[in-house]
Amino acid sequence: MATVTQHEVAPLHKKLQVTIQKGDYLPSFEKALKEYSKKANIPGFRKGMVPTGLIKKMYGSSLFTDEVLKRVDQEVNNYLQTEKADIIGQPLPLDFDLAKLDMNQPTDYEFSFEMGLRPDFQLPNLSTQALKRYKVDITPDLVEEEVERLRSRYGNMTEPEAVSDDENVLNITFIETDAAGNGIEGGIRKDNSVLVKYFRESLRPSLIGKKTGDEIQTAFDEAFEGQEAQWILQDLGIDSGTGRHFKLQITKVGLVEKRELNEEFFTQLFPNGEIKTEEDFRSKIKSELEKQWEAESKNQLQHQLYHVLLNGTHIDLPQDFLKRWVKTQGEEGKTKSDEQIEQEFPTFLNQLKWNLITDKMAQDGGVQVSQEDLRQFAKDQLLGYMGMGSSDEEQDWVRDYIDRMMKDRKYIDDASQKIYSQKLMDWAESQVAATETSISKEEFIKMNQEHQHEH
Repeated sequence: MATVTQHEVAPLHKKLQVTIQKGDYLPSFEKALKEYSKKANIPGFRKGMVPTGLIKKMYGSSLFTDEVLKRVDQEVNNYLQTEKADIIGQPLPLDFDLAKLDMNQPTDYEFSFEMGLRPDFQLPNLSTQALKRYKVDITPDLVEEEVERLRSRYGNMTEPEAVSDDENVLNITFIETDAAGNGIEGGIRKDNSVLVKYFRESLRPSLIGKKTGDEIQTAFDEAFEGQEAQWILQDLGIDSGTGRHFKLQITKVGLVEKRELNEEFFTQLFPNGEIKTEEDFRSKIKSELEKQWEAESKNQLQHQLYHVLLNGTHIDLPQDFLKRWVKTQGEEGKTKSDEQIEQEFPTFLNQLKWNLITDKMAQDGGVQVSQEDLRQFAKDQLLGYMGMGSSDEEQDWVRDYIDRMMKDRKYIDDASQKIYSQKLMDWAESQVAATETSISKEEFIKMNQEHQHEH
């Protein structure tokens, strides 16, 4: 009769010894031989009439090994279920020479495994954390800035002959060069659209009168600064423009004729808003900005919570076992080197720690994803794509779409993960008493940029 014993290697690091006797695996081996003989297609024999002795001679060794290992796996799984072992990953087999498995001399075998156990830990007391919930001040200037942005976005593009003011749009090909203006092999070459007012104020006068086909040679930092520089760097796919030079080829000069502030424009933006006057329009814009920045503030607070949870939760982990476990997780047939393990391990450890934390949060907060959550997610996503508001009563075409999505396994898996993650952070947010703190839009953006730079 098979036996399984457990030994402690280190805290949260255990060794299992599995001993199986002949009687544990021989019956299943004999059964496997008979079943194989019924299915085998061997020239000279009718199907199902192949002698068991021939099958044993040809395939016995492989079948014997399979049956022994199946029984070992069964014993390990039964032991883990019976003991209710809360393990990390799967038990790792220790060295065993499979050549010892001889069907002609069956005997008792002993296999060893090592496993890591989940640790007990406590989350930090979120109610005592000194966190801030930032409230961005929606000033009249911010409202006016958004009004002008919308007037330009929905305006009509014209193509004047030359640049006349800061509101002109330039279609530009960015070509990376050296300081002398010579093209760099393998350098950046990318098209972009840039408002004249995105350039440094000192450079703008030199752009007046520029036409399609004209070129500008400049250092990046001499042409752009601030938030505008960050936007363009992001479009170019680089982190910094310091020390980099570009030839800017103007491929088109444009100018947006801004929309007039009239009822037609208001209705286009807010079809169900019944907005008649400029005052009502600006009031609606302020309300939308408040919602937008409230969402940004919520994200920022939850980001603070992520760091509080990750940095403030102490979890002891069986690192020696985990390093060996990570080593087995590469592509099949390929073992990661010790150098790769040391390089990847901190990231793996952080991710594992966060997974354990979120499991604990789900347990403490009773977080789970229901069918209704999934249906509402699909509905909100669809109506969001179409620019429509949610309504209590689902129309037939909306219901049909949701029903179709609920049958898509990949969609359900992705949606469940997003809903689950959001519910976890909403629960964490509900545990804190954050201090509401007023802040300007510029200060809020700068704060987030500095945080991203630190990371």
